[in-house]
Amino acid sequence: MPGDALSQDPAELRRRIDTSKAHPARVYDVFLGGKDHYSVDRAAAAAGLAANPRGYLDVRHNRDFLRRAVSTLVQQDGIRQFLDIGTGLPTAENVHQIAQRTTPDARVVYVDNDPVVLAHARALLTSGPEGRTDYIDADFKNPAQILEQAAKTLDFDQPIALCLVAILHFVEDEEAYPIVRELVDALPAGSRLVLSHLTEDLNPENIRAVQRTYTERGFTFVLRTRAEVERFFTESSLEVVEPGVVPVHHWRADHAAPVPDQPEPSYLAGLDDIEKVRYADINDVTDADINVYAGVGNKT
Repeated sequence: MPGDALSQDPAELRRRIDTSKAHPARVYDVFLGGKDHYSVDRAAAAAGLAANPRGYLDVRHNRDFLRRAVSTLVQQDGIRQFLDIGTGLPTAENVHQIAQRTTPDARVVYVDNDPVVLAHARALLTSGPEGRTDYIDADFKNPAQILEQAAKTLDFDQPIALCLVAILHFVEDEEAYPIVRELVDALPAGSRLVLSHLTEDLNPENIRAVQRTYTERGFTFVLRTRAEVERFFTESSLEVVEPGVVPVHHWRADHAAPVPDQPEPSYLAGLDDIEKVRYADINDVTDADINVYAGVGNKT
């Protein structure tokens, strides 16, 4: 059921949308083949793709990691509650759809602070009748507000999976680590942390080129080492589950990433590079393509 955020005046929402500069959620939407972005976001995505022509594999495999992680937690660990912060724009296979396919009574709370995401958030609230979804209009940097609002939908006496997928590289160290600790501290035993993060450990030349294109556009863009990513788990006293913090395409790979339907070759040939991304088959990924670590931690 919708939260208070969705009652906001549409005119006020429009005033909050800044179309003069790119926003990470909307750039991500470009790479996922969405339509809820602006020319400035498309330009940022195109610049990133020019810097790293296989960079769309980071985005798409990051999303596929979320599919695998949520499926694992529901099917194998019995997790029925999810707090997804930095949700981004609605896309195919949102967390509640993945979870409720196996567990119809799963509850999911989405959190984001981009007004464009909020404007489309009702698409995130199409819960099955047995489950429940909600949306919180809040900033990651205000964990107390997130926790207070999430408690209206989630039972904090039962395990919760906290999803911080491709959000922490937009937050500097002095804020990122304490916020994650505060969020995890509020979760009961048996909860999980689902995390992915950009790194320069794997293919530094490619990702540094992308970093330059985005920092020039005003993004905070922090590339962390494996040890620095692992620190999000260890500082919160979490046990990292197998296979550990690994390149995203290696986290319990099932080689079942969805393959988009292919258009006519003549149509595909007429598209520019950023438009072709939505039709790319990501199953041909190699280690030289990926710049994202992923891991799941267990709160004992």
